[in-house]
Amino acid sequence: MSSASDDVWEVMSTCRTIRRFTDEPVDDAVLNRCLQAAAWAPSGANAQAWRFVVLRSPEQRAVVAKAAAQALAVIEPVYGVSRPADDDTSRRARTNRATYELHDRAGEFTSVLFTQQKFPTASELLLGGSIFPAMQNFLLAARAQGLGACLTSWASYGGEQLIRDAVGVPPDWMLAGHVVVGWPRGRHGPVRRRPLGELVATDYWV
Repeated sequence: MSSASDDVWEVMSTCRTIRRFTDEPVDDAVLNRCLQAAAWAPSGANAQAWRFVVLRSPEQRAVVAKAAAQALAVIEPVYGVSRPADDDTSRRARTNRATYELHDRAGEFTSVLFTQQKFPTASELLLGGSIFPAMQNFLLAARAQGLGACLTSWASYGGEQLIRDAVGVPPDWMLAGHVVVGWPRGRHGPVRRRPLGELVATDYWV
């Protein structure tokens, strides 16, 4: 199990996407700390027009599993993803193997659906400025407690209507994101990112 950390810099720099989980359940107290962190996020006009729905019952997990299967069928050709051979030990194969394990076991995990109310005068991108920080707070709070989490596309593609109907999300609310959470099988570690010199400019575009 990954160790918890109160060091915000360590949390941010080691908050990898986790796709492989143990069978140990996430108790309510730990999950509620993540949800509380999400609710502390900044919100445009402090409207807090969001809802976080925990998907935990066997019935809702079965819906999530079906949505995951539909999402996998979409992303395989888009990203050129396929199940790796058993003897392939490359980094790409390890990543793909974890991706398939996550989808294969989708019905076993607790997950959280993040929704955001629509407003006729605001674009979805603008509204994302409220709900996405809440999702990031959730991910960081999970990492701080030693949990693993993965932001999925399962509430998109063909899975959106499945989850929307199962949860009862009103039509004027967006499904902004879906996060699987659990105790990681393996460890968190430093994220791999491009160096700042390739990303940052001063005053003018480079």
